Amino acid sequence: MDMSDLKIDMNDMIMTDSPIRFPGLFGDWTFTASSKAIDVGHGVYWYGILIALGLLLALLLCMKERVKYGISEDNLYDGLLWGIPIGIVGARVYYVLFYLDRFRTSDGKFDFGSAIAFWDGGLAIYGTVIAVIILAVCLSRRKGKRGFKFFAMTDLVVMGLLVGQIVGRWGNFMNREAFGSETNCLFRMQLTTKAGQLIEVHPTFLYESVWNLVGLLLLLFVVSKHRKFDGENTWFYFLWYGVGRFWVEGLRTDSLYLFNWQLFGQPIRVSQALSVVMVLVSLFMLIWNLKVHPHKPEELYVNQVAARNRAKQNEKVQEE
Repeated sequence: MDMSDLKIDMNDMIMTDSPIRFPGLFGDWTFTASSKAIDVGHGVYWYGILIALGLLLALLLCMKERVKYGISEDNLYDGLLWGIPIGIVGARVYYVLFYLDRFRTSDGKFDFGSAIAFWDGGLAIYGTVIAVIILAVCLSRRKGKRGFKFFAMTDLVVMGLLVGQIVGRWGNFMNREAFGSETNCLFRMQLTTKAGQLIEVHPTFLYESVWNLVGLLLLLFVVSKHRKFDGENTWFYFLWYGVGRFWVEGLRTDSLYLFNWQLFGQPIRVSQALSVVMVLVSLFMLIWNLKVHPHKPEELYVNQVAARNRAKQNEKVQEE
């Protein structure tokens, strides 16, 4: 068994609806809620409810902030109408492709039913990002009132994306999945294996949720307040998330490894490799646009929209 097999098996060892404790923080207090919110038929899972809640909160935030980016209500609704289902599909397709062996029957055939059952867990944020970027490029190329500037829209959307990630990670908590390696740190989470053994692990869902919350606060109250160019929020998001994901991924026990490649004697995790690329590209783009090739205020899309609206208003006044 290679290292990646061992990591994946550790998640599979956990008892369904295992009691959860945080002995370093709350002593013997035990969380015993089921991963199912409503046990009817297949069941309604907390994972799906939390994903839906994250999407709703993301929508509300984007609606509140859209004017600051020159994005019309119609543009935002169009983006969300297409973006939500496409983002979920992208996240699921990415996950299934990279964990294909988990979706095969005993005779090796592809199990389509389990592949589409995302409510049982298994969405990859990188798949969402790729799908949403492709969608935003397509929508931004439309002409007339339905068109918009690509980076103005992504500057808005990444804040909603962070909200979804903050809330959605708690779905991993409810499913008892995507945790980290064993540890005795203050924040350790105690789970029970199918064999009845207690293990204490890093609650990586919590680490990533808090990291993303800090990133959202920085975007809302620091970065966006002094935004110099369209795309600044976007590149900050990729930088911030890339750094956090690189750290968290190093603690997780269900990582996908990049073939059999190694760096400094350690196997390379796909998510960490992508994180490094994101961080380097984001740093370059931020430095280039802020220091090497600074932008004028009138280049911001929101200022261009405001100028066009003023011109139209002046034309109406002159006609009257």
